[in-house]
Amino acid sequence: MENGEEVVMAAPEPEVQSLAAVPVDLEWCEKSEETQDPQIELLETTSTQEPSNPLEPFRPRDCMVPVVFPGPVSQEGCCRFTCELLKHIMYQRQQLPLPYEQLKHFYRKPFPQAEDVVKKKPRATAEVSGRKCQQTLAELESVLSHLEGLFARTLVPRVLILLGGNALSPKEFYELDLSRLAPNSMDPSLSTAACLRRLFRAIFLADAFSELQVPPLMGTIVMAQGHRDCGEDWFRPKLNYRVPSRGHKLTVTLSCGRPTIPAATWEDYIWFQAPVTLKGFHE
Repeated sequence: MENGEEVVMAAPEPEVQSLAAVPVDLEWCEKSEETQDPQIELLETTSTQEPSNPLEPFRPRDCMVPVVFPGPVSQEGCCRFTCELLKHIMYQRQQLPLPYEQLKHFYRKPFPQAEDVVKKKPRATAEVSGRKCQQTLAELESVLSHLEGLFARTLVPRVLILLGGNALSPKEFYELDLSRLAPNSMDPSLSTAACLRRLFRAIFLADAFSELQVPPLMGTIVMAQGHRDCGEDWFRPKLNYRVPSRGHKLTVTLSCGRPTIPAATWEDYIWFQAPVTLKGFHE
């Protein structure tokens, strides 16, 4: 029996190590969730979002990652998914030299401390690098803040993260489909931290980034759908915008096993574009 118990206890360890490989700092949000009112916790089980098509690695231009949650998700949770995915993509595609949370912590230290850590660069070079980083962080924080405002005003069924090129013809584009969730359900919402773990586990298992070549620095454009009368004044409405048909595409679809919102509901929803193009930087 002791040997059997050792096997049972050892089995979850590879899963924890795999999740640690995902370069997204979710520890802080998990701790914050624990201090709030109790919420429904997701079961830590292998679900259907694992890649089922063995040919998928040979089709890097069209990858789909479905994630199914066993219950409704709050509107705030949908916003968090969007913000964390944006940070993750910018780091994975080497538009940021470090994960967002680490980068923010590092470059907000007093300058002499930061300089000592960065490869002993000449002071002028370090100052330029520091200014570029601070500008990128300021622009990214602005987009994240205004995304929170947009999600507070309207349902957001779809989000696009476009890298390189322009909004009509990007080199890479990543879609987050939130239209199958039920953010206004009367049932208790799932834990956002648990949902984030399941989301990024699915992306990690899909191995969505390994087939891509090392990219140059590119601009990142964020677009989101919202109701045409939501009163949004920062994101710019794009009434005739069409989702690009070219470029590497990754689509993450989220659902919760609840009745979906009727398609006719989305007829009054239009695309909005962030007025800031996020510029990546290298150290």
